[in-house]
This record gives sequence, structure tokens and C-alpha cells, in this order.
Amino acid sequence: MDTRGGIKNLPLGSIIDGYLVRAFLRIFFSSLLVTTSLYIVVDFFDRITNFLDNAIPVWTVIRYFIYNAPLSISRVIGFATLFSTLFCLGMAARTNEITAMRSSGISVQRIALPLLILSMFICLFTFFWNEALVPIFAHRAQAIYKVEIQKKQQQSLFGTREIWLRAQGSFINIGNFDTRTNVLEHVTVFLLNRDFSLRGLVEVPSARWNGHEWEAKEATGWNILADGKMVRRKDTDLPTISNTPDDLKLLARDPEEFTFFDLQRQISEMKAKGMDTTSDEVDLQTKLALPFISPLMVLLATPFALKKQMSAGLALSFGAAMVVGFGYWVLTALCISLGHSGALPASIAAWIPNTIFAMIGFFYFTTEE
Repeated sequence: MDTRGGIKNLPLGSIIDGYLVRAFLRIFFSSLLVTTSLYIVVDFFDRITNFLDNAIPVWTVIRYFIYNAPLSISRVIGFATLFSTLFCLGMAARTNEITAMRSSGISVQRIALPLLILSMFICLFTFFWNEALVPIFAHRAQAIYKVEIQKKQQQSLFGTREIWLRAQGSFINIGNFDTRTNVLEHVTVFLLNRDFSLRGLVEVPSARWNGHEWEAKEATGWNILADGKMVRRKDTDLPTISNTPDDLKLLARDPEEFTFFDLQRQISEMKAKGMDTTSDEVDLQTKLALPFISPLMVLLATPFALKKQMSAGLALSFGAAMVVGFGYWVLTALCISLGHSGALPASIAAWIPNTIFAMIGFFYFTTEE
């Protein structure tokens, strides 16, 4: 009985813990390689029309996917954690190793504890991966896609969200472009003389795309005199902006191209200018919420993996993993979409999927006998 009690109170870092962690990591890296490869293949076939229509060289396509690989890994790491937990514990249950552990007085929660702790390290790794590598590589991948594949000129210089465009006899600064509503905000047109000296300004609070051209309800024009004084015009129209919303969407930077702190700084600058930051705040909270997918998947997968019908067949484990993972991503996409539209506050939109799945996971994890 003393030996049984000693095993029951198993210290962290025991031989059993090491055995489970090693088995988990072997499956994890294999799963990560397979899921990343599948993601890249799907992405390739999704973009193959652009590659063929534009006669893109093979090396350009390879470079694009190489630079896009860190983002692909970030997006599938939760699935890899889910598969690893199901297969690791499922195989241990199938070979009666779990039965032996439990007959020694070790609870299900204690068996899964090293995997849960390991998933927290994966969570931290995912956050730093997303901060250190993903923005740099994603930005380069998007540059290849937009310039070399889509054949668009790199007209825009990005400080934060600001877009600079060159037009005939002018430069145009767009404070923000709302890709959902096709609205330009805080537009300033710098009118130039032939010697590139400034001859006037046109300020437009907002302009909306009507399907054919940009329309502005109001615009304020200023003429700059020889002595440097500015005189306001009485009647001012919005100068022609030849770029369509599709053109500007190619210039816009995706949230993945920003680090957490860059996006946070951008939100502060946009708020100072009186711009709407709803969409960016949702993206900011999402950068914090998504890395927690790994601990959530361990919580959810553990009860499934230890059920008799699950441990008896790998096909059932794989099916369960697909259902759970797909359900999480569908709920996340729905909540983020509602957050971008303003129907949900940013923090709720980003964290509600984690909260729901954490409650479900804790319930089954703590009640498993």
C-alpha cells in the first residue's frame, strides 16, 4: 500500500511524465510537418490561377511559400497540439498503459498534467514566434505576391496605416482605408507645381467608392501664395484618385504583418487622429488570444482520447480532432467578423471562443474519472 500511495502522489518530472512528453513531442513535430504541408498545398491550389495567368516563374512561387511558411506554421500549430494529445494518450490507452497508471492510483488529471504544462510552453513559443518571425516573413511574402505575382507597382510607403500614392501633379496621403466599407478617411492631396514646389492642399474628411469613382460630401481646398500664406478656396472638389478599392486592398497591410506592439502603437496614433480603430483592436486582442489554442486543445482532447471507443481506433481520434479543431476555427472566425463589424466589443470578440472552449474543456477534464 505504501508503494501504491507513492505512485499516487507522483512528483512532477517523473519517468512517466518524461515518457508521455517524449511520445507527445514525437507526434507533435510529425503532425506539425503534415498539417503545415497540407495547408501549403491548399493555399497553392487556391492561388494556382494567378500563378498560371501571370506566367509566374517557379522560383518566385517557391520563394513566396518559403516566406509564407512561418505564418502557415502559426495557423496549424493548434491542430498539431490537438492531434498529438489524442494520438499520444489514445495509443497509451490502447496498449493498456493508461489502465496500468490508473490502477496505481494516478488520476487522469495527473496523467495529463505534463502535457498541459508543455502546451503552455507551446503557447508562449507561439506568441514569440508570431512576434519575431511571422511579421517579417509575412510582409516579404505579401510583397512578392503583390509586386511579382499580381504585377502591382509598390506605390505605397507605410509608416503606420497611412498610404501614400503618387498621382499626376500631386501626392495623396490616405490616413486610413476601411477595406470592409470601401471608405477613405483623412485624405490629404498635396498639389505640386512643375518644379515640385507645393501650390495647394485639398483636405477630405472621408470619401466613399460608389462603384465607379470616389465621392466626398465635403472637401476643403487651400491655395499657397508666393509669400507662403494659405488662402482657402470657396468651391473645392475631390481631385481624381485613379486607384480602385481593389488596388488599395493590395497596398493594405494584413494584421499578420504587424507585431503586437506595432499594432498597439498604430491604434494609439489612429485614435489621436480621431479614426475608428474597432477592427484593429479586435486584431490586437486576437494576437493575444490565439496562442492559447494549444492548452485548450489539450484540455479538450484528453477526455476524448481516454474514452474506450476513441482509444480503440485512430480514425475516430482523427475525426474527433477535425470536429473540435474545425468548430474552434469556425467560432473564432464568426466572433472576429462580428467584432470587425462592431457588433461585439473587441475583447469579447477575441476571447469568447477561448472562454467557451475552456469551460467545456475544464468541465470534461475535471469530471473525468
